Parts: sequence; structure tokens; C-alpha cells
Amino acid sequence: MPPDPTLSLAKGSASLAAFSDPILVDPRPALLTEVVDAYRAAAPDLVEPNLAALRAAARGDGDPLAAPNLPSLTVLATDRAVDAATARFRPASRLAALVEAGVCELLALETTQPNTALGGREDGCVLVEAETGGRAGDESEAGKRERDGTARRWCRVGGDPTLRDRYASLVDEATAHRLRTPSRHRAYGAFRERCGEALAADVVRVLDARPESSEVAGADPLDLGGARVRAYAVGARRSALDGALRRACEDAGIGSRATFTRIKRELREAELVDTEAVPQRIGRPRERLVARGALADADGPEAIVAAVRGAIE
Repeated sequence: MPPDPTLSLAKGSASLAAFSDPILVDPRPALLTEVVDAYRAAAPDLVEPNLAALRAAARGDGDPLAAPNLPSLTVLATDRAVDAATARFRPASRLAALVEAGVCELLALETTQPNTALGGREDGCVLVEAETGGRAGDESEAGKRERDGTARRWCRVGGDPTLRDRYASLVDEATAHRLRTPSRHRAYGAFRERCGEALAADVVRVLDARPESSEVAGADPLDLGGARVRAYAVGARRSALDGALRRACEDAGIGSRATFTRIKRELREAELVDTEAVPQRIGRPRERLVARGALADADGPEAIVAAVRGAIE
């Protein structure tokens, strides 16, 4: 059984499992990120699996996103909070894993609330950010803390078993947030199914690669647009069939076929990708992608990232 997801507080900690059927109302971006990180610490093979865990899950008989021993959580969050917490690809994929697994129900909150609340059926509290010298919810301050490694802490205020019931109508009326980024399990599975295990593994490696540029040292610059370009570049480097690769990207949930038509055009204009016809016994020839220039010379994930980043990413 995995350990309980636990939030670090200014004084002590709060186990989410201690709250029966909990809801989290109006978290700031940093708190939403910390909640996801708490689940990641409890269940890394679900939230942010490495390549070995992805391979093992894909070869098993069960659902790779099954999480029977994790406490569920309903989150009522504003668009602003969700957008800020999922602006980068990797953090977004972690939250997506919890949503896809049914662990987290992520609902849209239309109106900001006076306080951030965490409520269960038998207990509830308000979470107030501890004084740190920056404004609560300040995204630039959040970015600074992410870079220098310092973490926010929250103070638990009060104990009210009726707190959860106060938000019942908001929960009932809320619609689900639609995340645009898939979990790692979903992405790996889609590429493995359409293009084979070797290409799927390379996609994971290139999505995990970080540029060495001093401009982004210590930060995480990869967004969804960059992830799309990297995945398509891997397909070209592996000489994938264009149609199969686009279907894999679509199945993975990282973009539509039209999106990858544009990316293909941009890579061709950058002289990084070309195509060759593959004759078929019946019907029209298929197109196979061929890497050119710096992409053809790229040896390893970091080199692939450098090739496309210098061109269009």
C-alpha cells in the first residue's frame, strides 16, 4: 500500500487520507502543485513513472492508471489556478495522471472564494499561506521559489466538520476542467501501440531531456507546443510512417492531425525533415519521415532537443 499523500504545513503536516471524501476549494497555483507533488511522492509509478515503470505497466494485464489505494480528492479550482499550475508540460502531465486515474476530480470554480478550504465529512479547515515576503498567488514569486528550491508552507486554521457541506452546491453545479496535456502512461501507450516500443521509449526520453542553456538552468521550460515538436522530431529520427505517427500523437492527446500538419511543414522549412514514398500493394503510397540536417546528425535526446529548439521550438 502506498504512503498517504501528505501536505507540509508551517506546523506539522496534513494527510489527505485523514479527510473522508475530501474537497479542496480554490487552491492557489502553488498549493495545487504541492497537492500533486504529494500524490507523486505517494505513488510515483502512477503520477510520474520512469521508463522502466512505463514498460512494466504496458506489459502487464491491469490498467496502468489503476490506483485503488490512493485517497480520492475533489478539487474546485479557478481557470487561472489550473492554467498556472499546468503551464509546463511535466507538471501538467502529473495532474493529468491523477485525473485520468479517477483519483482527482478537477472541477471549474467560477468565482474566487474568500479562503482556500480543505474539507472532509468529519473535519475541515482553512489553509492560509504562511508569510514569506511575497504575495499569495504571485506567479513570479512562485517561479522564483521553484528555481531556488524553497517551498511554500500553509497554516491550518480552525476545525469545522460542516465546511465540506457549504460547498456541496458548487460541486454539484461545477463542470470538469479539460486538461490539454496527457499523462505519461497515456502518451507512452499511444506511441507504443501505433509506432512500437522503441519509438515510444525515445519519445519519453526526449520529453524528459532538459536543455543546457544557462537561460533556463534550474527551470522547466517545456510547454505543450514544445512537447509536440519533440515527439514529431523523434518520429522523423526513427523514420516513422507519417500517418501512424500523427495518429499516435492524436491518441496520446497532445494535438490534432492538423496541428502536426503545421509542425511537419515547419520542420520541412527548417530543413530538418523530409519524406519518402513507401509503395503499397493496394492503394496510394504512404509517406515515411526522413530526418535531415542537424536532426539526422542528432545522437541522443539532448541532441534532438537542441536540433529542433534551434529551429522552431
